[in-house]
Amino acid sequence: MTTTLDRPATTLTVGDLMTRPELQISDHVTVDAAIDVLLSSGADHLLVRDEDGRCAGLLTRLHLAPFQGRPWYTERTPVRDIVLDRAPFATIGMPAAAAAAAMRARGLDIWPVVDHDGHVIGLLSF
Repeated sequence: MTTTLDRPATTLTVGDLMTRPELQISDHVTVDAAIDVLLSSGADHLLVRDEDGRCAGLLTRLHLAPFQGRPWYTERTPVRDIVLDRAPFATIGMPAAAAAAAMRARGLDIWPVVDHDGHVIGLLSF
């Protein structure tokens, strides 16, 4: 008979807890268009990709709050030119406890998960 002490301990990883990303935009999309996507979708965040399809960051409603009045420059400003949550990102094999600690230290509620090439494969939230 085996007991829990006889079985190897399993450590949860980011890959065990992540969800699939829903909304993604290119980093050349204007702030004005990003606001429209967030408002029309009801989402709280957008993943931002660079020209190579790699994760460039996570854009939240909080990041867009200064632009809600829609000043004239929001039509010309790409999201890559504003402050948003950028790398480092979580990886699929990272222990969940380490990811949770990193998220707390950075004040993040949600964190992109990337593969070894930097492409988004999921989102982690606690």
